[in-house]
Amino acid sequence: MPELSRFHGIVIRMFWEPSGRHHRPHFHAFYQDDAVSIAIDTIEAMAGALPRRQQRLVEAWAELHQRELLEAWQAMVAEQPFRRIDPLE
Repeated sequence: MPELSRFHGIVIRMFWEPSGRHHRPHFHAFYQDDAVSIAIDTIEAMAGALPRRQQRLVEAWAELHQRELLEAWQAMVAEQPFRRIDPLE
C-alpha cells in the first residue's frame, strides 16, 4: 500500500484493487494498532477509528490537502504514480 504522508506517528496510505469494489475515493490512516478509512469528499470515517487526538489530526490534514488527495486517487485509478503529500506540522 503506497505511503502518501507520515506525521506525528500516523501513516497515511492509499491503494487501489482493480478487481475490488472501491466506489468512493478514500485513504487509510494508521496509528500504532489502530486504522481508519477516510472518505476524501466528506473527510469522514468510513470504517475503523483512531484515538481521538490522532483522528482529529488526520481530519485536519485531509481538509488541508483534500484536492491533492483527490488527485492522488485519480492517478492511482489510472494506474499512474502519485506524489507524496506534505505532512501536518
